[in-house]
Amino acid sequence: YVFLFKLTNGEKDLCIGLNTHGRYRDELKSIIGMFVNALPLRCQLDPHSSFHKLTKHVQDTMINCTKYSYFPLQRILNQHSNISNPVFLDTSFEFLSFKNNNTVMIGNSQLLPTSSSFNINEDEVVTTSGFSLSVYHDMNINQLSCTINASLDLFNRETVEKISQQFHFILHQLSASIIDNQMKKPIYELSLILSNEQYLMQSLNNTQISFPSSLTCIHHKFVYEVMKHPQKLAVELDEQSLAYAELFAYVQMLAVHLLGEYGIIPSEVISQCVERSLSMIIGMMAIEMVGGVYFPLSFRDPENRLHMLLEQTQSRFVLSHYLIKNKFKDTITMLNIDSILVNNNLFQHINFDELSYVHVTIDSIAYIIFTSGSTGMPKGVSI
Repeated sequence: YVFLFKLTNGEKDLCIGLNTHGRYRDELKSIIGMFVNALPLRCQLDPHSSFHKLTKHVQDTMINCTKYSYFPLQRILNQHSNISNPVFLDTSFEFLSFKNNNTVMIGNSQLLPTSSSFNINEDEVVTTSGFSLSVYHDMNINQLSCTINASLDLFNRETVEKISQQFHFILHQLSASIIDNQMKKPIYELSLILSNEQYLMQSLNNTQISFPSSLTCIHHKFVYEVMKHPQKLAVELDEQSLAYAELFAYVQMLAVHLLGEYGIIPSEVISQCVERSLSMIIGMMAIEMVGGVYFPLSFRDPENRLHMLLEQTQSRFVLSHYLIKNKFKDTITMLNIDSILVNNNLFQHINFDELSYVHVTIDSIAYIIFTSGSTGMPKGVSI
């Protein structure tokens, strides 16, 4: 459990409950009564340890804790008044040893040990806990078997089946490490990811796309799609949409405006701070079309971070739209994408031939992105 808890939650220090019979003295063993007590068991885990070493550590911890089985749990909890509902009591463990002649006779009555669950039929099991994992070791034939009982009121059947598959996969890895004489293999190298999940992750991360050799840049591919499917839907957001031809017209308009009014040169960093919108796509493609380096800014970032990033990239202005207000100082030049696109006079006097003189190669930088800067100064990466 300690091992699986580390894999699923990333915790290295946890506390679990250990049930004890409470008959720590010989004179208590023959007395009828409820002496059961729960002990908090603290387990600290080193991910670089082997599973064999972890098992030995947990074993030693349990042996040391059982010496204090007489100590009432409530007295332990009273020492920690800030704990109202101990989480470790939700998960407890018990070790039961069954023998063939384990029957106890009291007068004419016969007592037999039983588990915390019993079968109703082949598909239904009544259990006293919401989720239980029983591990049986038959000493006669040296066989290990496991049974999972879970309440369908709390768990989906698919969830329980997946847990059982993961548990089986873990046991398979551990047995393989023993057979291959890799007992010192650190536990962080073991995985809960099933084979079908690994295949899914690989397919999702396989984002490589083969482009024709003549298409070397992002905006070249965009123009190719415009020529191939001018009326096909290019971008859609909520109830707004643009076909490739419409999107291309807006991108050209903004790109020529940037070239004519601001003299953009190739590889110049152009910042854009725009919410999720059609304007974001238009601004992004226009920057690529003029040979600039696209630098996205998040309007959710604090002002000091935004200004620090602008200073690092030496951006002359920021592309924005009407939803971005009061995020930058008056010294920062703001270009409203929406205002430029609705300017009919600008569209009438536009010269699209200027874009044909822009030279962009496959070695040109497409965009820059910065780290969060949580460990110090944000670091930029050029793509």
